[in-house]
Amino acid sequence: MRLSSILSFVGFALLFAATYCPLLRVFHVTSWNIYKLNQPYGLVLLLVAVVGIIVSFLNQAKIMRVAAWLSVVLVVLLLVAAIMKVNSAFSFIPFKGINKFLTSQLKFQWGWYVMFAGPVLALIGALSSKPKVFIPTATDTTAVN
Repeated sequence: MRLSSILSFVGFALLFAATYCPLLRVFHVTSWNIYKLNQPYGLVLLLVAVVGIIVSFLNQAKIMRVAAWLSVVLVVLLLVAAIMKVNSAFSFIPFKGINKFLTSQLKFQWGWYVMFAGPVLALIGALSSKPKVFIPTATDTTAVN
């Protein structure tokens, strides 16, 4: 395996592990991973990570690049959705003070660092892989038929 494939493998393995890391702490009682936030979305991220791991072993640079970009986009969308969900979770309460207090009780956890580190490493590895270039051998032009 090339260094770029190993880097992509580590990135996709981190993404796989990040789906089980805590992402939100709810009221200082429990922590939620991606499956408690949005299970179908978590399964899609898990599928992208598994595909990325497989293609990094098979050394398929184009599919690895697509999987890396897809994982980056999905993680960014997940962060945007989580921020919007946290900010609007208690918007039904008419009292702004209570709304602000309850919203402040939802905290982001360390799992986001792992969630972003995986796709970034996979993308660096996928973009650093050099395409195979065919270099023809020099033919002897002095020989006469």
